[in-house]
Amino acid sequence: MKIVKIAVLLIIILTDFAFSQDTLTKGKFSGYMFGDYFYNAARDKEISKLSNVANGGEADLNGFQFRRIYFTYDYNISDSFSSRFRLEADQAAKSSNDKISVFVKDAYLQWKNFVKGSDIFVGIQPTPAYEISEGYWGNRFLEKTIMDLRGIVSSRDMGISIKGKFNNAGTFNYWVMYGNSSGNSPEKDKYKRYYAHLQFNPINNFTATLYADLKARPQIVNPFDNSENLDNNIITYALFIGYKEKNKFSTGAEGFLSTNQNGYVSSTEKKNLSGAGISLFASYFVSPILELAGRYDYFDPNTDDKSEGDSRNLFIFSLNYKLDEKVTISPNIIIESYQSLPNGNSYKNSVTPRITFYYSFL
Repeated sequence: MKIVKIAVLLIIILTDFAFSQDTLTKGKFSGYMFGDYFYNAARDKEISKLSNVANGGEADLNGFQFRRIYFTYDYNISDSFSSRFRLEADQAAKSSNDKISVFVKDAYLQWKNFVKGSDIFVGIQPTPAYEISEGYWGNRFLEKTIMDLRGIVSSRDMGISIKGKFNNAGTFNYWVMYGNSSGNSPEKDKYKRYYAHLQFNPINNFTATLYADLKARPQIVNPFDNSENLDNNIITYALFIGYKEKNKFSTGAEGFLSTNQNGYVSSTEKKNLSGAGISLFASYFVSPILELAGRYDYFDPNTDDKSEGDSRNLFIFSLNYKLDEKVTISPNIIIESYQSLPNGNSYKNSVTPRITFYYSFL
């Protein structure tokens, strides 16, 4: 009996050791954090009346904040399958007692080369909208890219996608996705979102992408004829071009047009509601450890001629200093200005200087 107990104990120890070795060779933990010490140096008292403000908050508010914390586990199941599980915490995701909370950012299975040159992803995953442009921007710790920042397309969705290349050289790539259109939240209705993304890489370091998606939504009743239902879907198009040389410089331009069918209704008419934006950015490495970065965004939530006083301009200026390969500190400033109202009134600019810290681990 004693021999049996010893044998069982040895089996448990060896099994645990084998599992640990397998986890070490096939799995990987990683993560990063970024946040700031910020000071809202200037704000307009009436800013709360505006929707989709990028640089909000009250005047003179200041303090330390975490804007993102990532903790990721990637595991290679086999030569054909891999998986990712990622948690995110930030000050925007709060628990019921107003503390920083954690939610599932990614949870997907990847089937590699299900056909040559193409992978399938199933689960909570990135959408095709701006992963490429975010990579060229390269300063996510400063701010989101324009479509993410303005809430045009969610960075994540629950669904299935196919991502691959049309030729072996990778000159032409594609990415299509069918998702819930509910972000990281559970599905609540029958309507879905259809994504498509094409990428063209004609020469080294240069890329161009064309993106489109259809967000299906329930029909609405025609306010001028209750017997008629109208489409209310949202169609988004985006174009990005970028060029970069690693540790030297990067530049890019991104533009989008998002149209809500029959989304503009007044007392006399109904028509489509379109919003548009453009983002221009550049960064330059003065030295291997010192980078200058700047960005300008223009955003108009309603491009109709009758809608005035609602466009925005966003400016970001930054000096990024690498204290270490995995540690960056960045003095920067964010300025958002607002179009004057038709009656001649105007909003003061929103100005926020910050000291941003960014570090990765594991």
